[in-house]
Amino acid sequence: MGQKAIHKCECEDCQGAAETDVKSQHELINLLMSRLDEQQRRWYAAVESERIGYGGDTQVTRITGLDVETIRRGRRELADKLAHRPVGRVRVAGGGRPRVEKKA
Repeated sequence: MGQKAIHKCECEDCQGAAETDVKSQHELINLLMSRLDEQQRRWYAAVESERIGYGGDTQVTRITGLDVETIRRGRRELADKLAHRPVGRVRVAGGGRPRVEKKA
């Protein structure tokens, strides 16, 4: 399995040539995101968005490249205390693509 590419932040601070604390922080966020599975990325993005407050979804979208709806879904799942998320699985049972039948 290949390594996931690390997203490049699209915020104004990171687009500049100067090395800043914000740029370093965003690089670390994206490094971490590259190692998480899809639900963990969603939850971490939701936590970061909540930490930022107003405008957090848009800011986290620019930093991570995740869709705003993905971040909102993560926030809903966390508000629900992950009650409907399986432990030890990335997707709920029956999730994902249906199996392809073998051709004779």
